[in-house]
Amino acid sequence: MGDELFPSGPWTGFYNYRGPEDRHRMDLHLEFAQGRLSGDGTDNIGLFLIRGRYDANAREVWWTKSYVGLHSVQYHGFREGVGIWGTWEIAPVSRGGFQIWPRAAGEGTHETRAATKELPVEAVGTPFETETHSRS
Repeated sequence: MGDELFPSGPWTGFYNYRGPEDRHRMDLHLEFAQGRLSGDGTDNIGLFLIRGRYDANAREVWWTKSYVGLHSVQYHGFREGVGIWGTWEIAPVSRGGFQIWPRAAGEGTHETRAATKELPVEAVGTPFETETHSRS
């Protein structure tokens, strides 16, 4: 196993707060090289930067997602199946789960539909324009 499990390029997925039904889509552009991870993306909170590391042999990844001008979130995940899954945390207040997968060559198409199909029927526009977010 090696770096081929961590392809650079566009990724998509979701994070949640309260369980599988509480999904918030995220789109990322990730660069994996020599154990280092960098990138950027967007979700319902806003634009963010990614900085972290990965271990291809252990299939493990850690990163910090920093929202521009806002807070940062710690992620820890495992490469398995079609993507990376794991947990995020804003210590000590919030935590939840996430799953992301590469968008190359149609990989993850079914998962993308599953992650976005939970938008309200009356929604108009993109998921980022229609989703609201409240913190507990």
